Amino acid sequence: MILKTISLFSLLTIMISQPLLGQSNGSLHVKKTEDFSIDGRGSASQWSAAPWVTIPQRSTKTDDTSLKTRMKILYSDTGLYFLFESEDQQLSATMDADFMKLWKEDVVEVFLWPDTNNPVYFEYEISPLNYELPLLISNEGGDLARWRPYMYEEDRKTRHKTSVKGGPRQSNASITQWNAEFFIPYKLLRPLHNISPGTGTEWRANFYRVDYDGGQSTTFSWQPVEKTFHDYDNYGTLLFE
Repeated sequence: MILKTISLFSLLTIMISQPLLGQSNGSLHVKKTEDFSIDGRGSASQWSAAPWVTIPQRSTKTDDTSLKTRMKILYSDTGLYFLFESEDQQLSATMDADFMKLWKEDVVEVFLWPDTNNPVYFEYEISPLNYELPLLISNEGGDLARWRPYMYEEDRKTRHKTSVKGGPRQSNASITQWNAEFFIPYKLLRPLHNISPGTGTEWRANFYRVDYDGGQSTTFSWQPVEKTFHDYDNYGTLLFE
């Protein structure tokens, strides 16, 4: 009887320690701000209120590069602000237009899932050369459908800028770091639900970087995912203050 009790206790302990399907792996408190201008370098004083969040390296096809990536996030009455700093050695980016397959070169990415009742979320990519890819994603059991924004102008359009340290902002340049600063308006997230956060609102999200030094990819992610960046069950949680 004692052995059975111990075995049952051990089993319960293991079950409790395992994450449930769809359970958030981590959380991030998001502070509110007034709207402000961006310059691609994070010079605005409003950023001092937001803590840096490390985006760990998760996988690489080459030796460990030990490149560091970190980001900040703020929200306002009109949208979300992001600031990424990515250490780098080479600017592996050649695409010269928006809405290209930016994930095939150096890029940072944001995935926002405001309404967890539906497998539909927003993806945003930006390259070091300041080209962007905003997409609305439907993900039914891994069957992905993607939409580009229509009438993408005025208060539905993002604001985005990038900058580089240690070299010029041009394809294949030797550098030490590139930065991306951008604003995503809530109006761009329509028709998603729960897209005007306030105190106590929770969204699921994940943040990524892909680096292609040496022609091989190295991936970074805030929360670890299994096979794809679209593994939304493993996204973290944004807690709006």
